[in-house]
Amino acid sequence: MLMMGAVGLAIARIRDLFAVSMLSGIFSLIGAAAYVVLDAVDVAFTEAAVGAGISTVLMLGTLALTTRKEKMGGGKSKSTAAFLVVAVTGAVLVYGTFDMPRYGDKIAAIHHHVVPRYIEKSGEEVGMPNIVTSVLASYRGYDTLGEVFVIFTAATGVLAILGRARRRREDEEADEGRSGTKEIAS
Repeated sequence: MLMMGAVGLAIARIRDLFAVSMLSGIFSLIGAAAYVVLDAVDVAFTEAAVGAGISTVLMLGTLALTTRKEKMGGGKSKSTAAFLVVAVTGAVLVYGTFDMPRYGDKIAAIHHHVVPRYIEKSGEEVGMPNIVTSVLASYRGYDTLGEVFVIFTAATGVLAILGRARRRREDEEADEGRSGTKEIAS
């Protein structure tokens, strides 16, 4: 968590957008590693694919179409307002964690209601021999569909950005070709 905090602070301070893109990918990879430690491998895979992979490609594709440096603007009042919004949001998120059971707590509600049902009935209800697969494919079907939709949307965005850059490059080459023939003709 300290590494994620350090990377997050670096992202907030650096004005070089390429470095920010790389640090965002690093932040997502650290988050994916944290999910693996918490035994949430499916979430870790999604974080690595979407957060570190596709999002980094999207940011780099956007940088190819824009400038590399952040334009400074706003002022002290905008920075203070933004900090207050982030601080309040963070405080609300931390407050929301106070009601959660401790990590690995054997008397947590999930271990007494949901998990036994998955273990005992998933084979006959879903028909898949693997419990994890039955949970992801059936019980959490809407979650998984949401994850697939996010990945599909990100991939579509990447393809749109790459297609736009290719069209722009082809247009520039065509313009150069036309101006070259005009110079030769004159």
